Amino acid sequence: MQRIAIIGGTGDQGKGLALRWAAAGFDIVLGSRDAGRAEAAAADIRAQIGRAASVSGAQNAEAAARSSIVVITVPFAAQIATLKEIRGRMEPGALLVDVTVPLEPAVGGRATRVLGVWAGSAAEQAAEFAPEGVAVASAFHNVGAAALADLAHPVDCDVLVCGDMKADRERLRPLVESIPGCRFVDAGALSNSRTVEALTALLIGVNIRYKCHSGVRISGLPGPV
Repeated sequence: MQRIAIIGGTGDQGKGLALRWAAAGFDIVLGSRDAGRAEAAAADIRAQIGRAASVSGAQNAEAAARSSIVVITVPFAAQIATLKEIRGRMEPGALLVDVTVPLEPAVGGRATRVLGVWAGSAAEQAAEFAPEGVAVASAFHNVGAAALADLAHPVDCDVLVCGDMKADRERLRPLVESIPGCRFVDAGALSNSRTVEALTALLIGVNIRYKCHSGVRISGLPGPV
């Protein structure tokens, strides 16, 4: 079974993804700057879904090592430093999945606004720091942490997956479809992450105004929602 590392796995988004994927039977390792904190988060997940769940905790670089998929869920302000920390431990052939959104709180601004990124998007910035032989995709930006954490209900959201190679995007299909209520949507090239990331800020504003947990649905696609 392939191992999935979630870097920033003690945060709300990372822990929510870990909870859903562990419940689906994936082998998960949570990464944190503090290995003890990561293991405590893993223990909490095991307590929720059963001790047999394959969830462990480790320091970020150790979590990234020997993982076939490495998911980055850290705040934008910590993205580059985190990538520098783990890049030497990722193996060729691994897939780096960026979930980072460049929101204004990184510089003290509003969560309903995105920052301009010199590379074009946070995902494209991640690609600049990925080691040779490691592909980069982006996904799960618009799936709220609160919805992920609520195992009693499906997640009402499409997942827009971006990456420059179709094969890389398809590697994420099983992870998306393992989460009840989520639908895989091939969103094309990694540069399209610029639009997908910006949607997160829009959804945060909607959530504030309507006091809800909104998501994205793409109409007109074949197959079930």
